[in-house]
Amino acid sequence: MNVLLPINLPKPAASAPWRLEVSHGVILAGLFVVGCGLAQAQVVPGQPSVLDTIAKWTPVLAKGFVFNLAISFVAMTIGTMAGFFLGAAQISLLAPVRGGAWLTMNFFRNAPWLVLLFYCMFLIPFQVTIFGKTIPIPDWTKATLGLALPVMANVAEVVRGAIQSIPTTQWEAASSLAFNRRQALWMIIIPQCIKRMLPPWMNLYAILTMSTVLASIVGVDEMMTQTQRALSAEARPGLLLAFYSYVLLWFFAYCYPIARWTVRLEARYAVRQ
Repeated sequence: MNVLLPINLPKPAASAPWRLEVSHGVILAGLFVVGCGLAQAQVVPGQPSVLDTIAKWTPVLAKGFVFNLAISFVAMTIGTMAGFFLGAAQISLLAPVRGGAWLTMNFFRNAPWLVLLFYCMFLIPFQVTIFGKTIPIPDWTKATLGLALPVMANVAEVVRGAIQSIPTTQWEAASSLAFNRRQALWMIIIPQCIKRMLPPWMNLYAILTMSTVLASIVGVDEMMTQTQRALSAEARPGLLLAFYSYVLLWFFAYCYPIARWTVRLEARYAVRQ
């Protein structure tokens, strides 16, 4: 059915968004070297070197980083599933559904992530009782839900934009072939939207991964919390720059491939004339 193939439309000119580049990693590596040099200059006899200290705490920091990734995976999964239906609801023919979805999306999309995190931490109970059995709700669960809310709103906007970017002729062609609105959406429109949604979805995941450090403010045992504990245990203020630049390098090493892959997908799936 050639009539259902996506129509190539001219892509509007837009300025290139800010992206992670190799130069950013070089700057972080230089910052780490400078931090290690300054800290090493303050080492007194009998104290381990800066590199030995970092190596000693690396396994602990690695466990915290895995926790960051786990939070990002779960929050992205929840936010994507909820955001997909919220975005689809914004094109509903029912005005109350469309208006409610629009209001929900804009509220959570414009609310500060840290505020939503605190709301979930304090509004969700620390434990629930079901059939006489008390089930505790850990802090990381509430932090994950708090991060999933803005992800949901941003995914909803991506979904809405992708659906509305499909030419109306696709809907008309589906209608001429006796597809109802639901069938046209799920069988014709959504499959064409996947390629358009994938790059911004990946970019959102990278942003979410870097934002998981916010969970340290509410006491979740992720990488930033472990870094603070390591600095407190060492009681050496000179290690501050070295440790935090080391943490930044971990996040850069994880997010940089995602950023580059996003660029390649955008170039591959760009709508051209």
